[in-house]
Amino acid sequence: MGDRDYLLGRANDPAAGREGRLEALRELARGLPPPLAGPGEGGEVNNHVHTIYSFSPYSPSMAALRAREAGLEVAGSVDHDSISASREMVAACAAVGIGGVTGCELRVGFGREGGAAAAAFAGRKINSPDSAGIAYMTIQGVPANRVDELDAFLAPIRARRVERTRRMAEAASDRLAEAGMPRLDFDAEVLARSMAREGGGLTERHLLAAAASRLVGRFGRGPGLVEGLERSLGIRPSPKAAALLADPANPYLEYDLLGLLKMGFLDGIFEQPDELECPDARAAVALARSIGAVPAYAYLGDVGESPTGDKKAEKFEDEFLDELFEYVAGLGYLAIAYMPPRNSRAQLERVQALCARHGLMEISGVDINQPRQSFSCPELREARFRHLVGTTWALVAHERLSSIDPRLGLFSPDNPLAAEGLGSRIAAYARAGRALAPGRPGAAADVITELAKGRYTR
Repeated sequence: MGDRDYLLGRANDPAAGREGRLEALRELARGLPPPLAGPGEGGEVNNHVHTIYSFSPYSPSMAALRAREAGLEVAGSVDHDSISASREMVAACAAVGIGGVTGCELRVGFGREGGAAAAAFAGRKINSPDSAGIAYMTIQGVPANRVDELDAFLAPIRARRVERTRRMAEAASDRLAEAGMPRLDFDAEVLARSMAREGGGLTERHLLAAAASRLVGRFGRGPGLVEGLERSLGIRPSPKAAALLADPANPYLEYDLLGLLKMGFLDGIFEQPDELECPDARAAVALARSIGAVPAYAYLGDVGESPTGDKKAEKFEDEFLDELFEYVAGLGYLAIAYMPPRNSRAQLERVQALCARHGLMEISGVDINQPRQSFSCPELREARFRHLVGTTWALVAHERLSSIDPRLGLFSPDNPLAAEGLGSRIAAYARAGRALAPGRPGAAADVITELAKGRYTR
């Protein structure tokens, strides 16, 4: 057990480096039981796992291991403003015998091109809880040989975000100092929590985690923390949150406190991002398409009770969803990303119908960024969501094959299946993806040959 504990720690250690983590993971993989399900045998997938390259308790290697342990067929990394997890994620998924895909998440500006239609989005809150005229999107299925180009696009976004977060840390320090606590050291307590030194993204959560540590240091673990929050910052947790924070043995205390601060502290220190940090949506979409990746609008939908506990009940796109889908299709988006556990049946049926109407691929995932969340998504076992497993395997094939030949990208006009409809093309690529068994480097040549013959369309 001691050796396993050591290997688990090393596989998740940011300081071990990519190769060190992968080496530990490969040792761990030798002791894994057979997969719960093979490709296409009723398993689940998750395309939206955050890693240490944004804010998460999991390295790419550990994310792949946890995904395998949860019975997933495919796992995908999606980090904020960063694609730095990609190479490790693909290698880690192969090491544990599951499919791997990669991507990133970023915020972009809507409605900047002028005209009445665009202006309608420039002033609306779309899917970003903190900002009007700004939308979250993902770039999925990034070909391995184009990762550096995407990183070059994201680098100035990351730099600008560091500048803004530094100013927000000053505002947070002011509030903490008013409550009798030492000021935050941005470089040592905020920036150092991130993987910015290796191309990782910095987020508000890194700042809030530093504030959470300061509060725990001041008030301790247990009931005194709940009392201290209300007395010093005027934050009164809900009964459920208070019970978690008052538990001195809570292993996830700082994550629970971070979620509370996101709702009750961030508003007072938040600074809106500018156009350098949130580039025009058209530029991000064009970049994604130019490197053979899949730009996807990230549907949020009106929020009731937040599944992750860090979002308020609030209205987003649902009141203007038909108009929005027409707009994003016009901007050149190729897909819609959504999270089945987050929305109601009516919301998702509407999203699926609009995807069909506009010829947009559906990509699913469950936002994983804290240890209380499960990697599994049992909703994908329901008949109405089973196709999302296929679209994920299609992304596996797209990412791997387009790294070899850009004409083999799922949306390439030169694709041998370009004359097929999107649904047929996705189905063929899903079959191809399942044929690209992890750990079989020579499988790609066979798949390419069979794809050209049209085998996977039958």
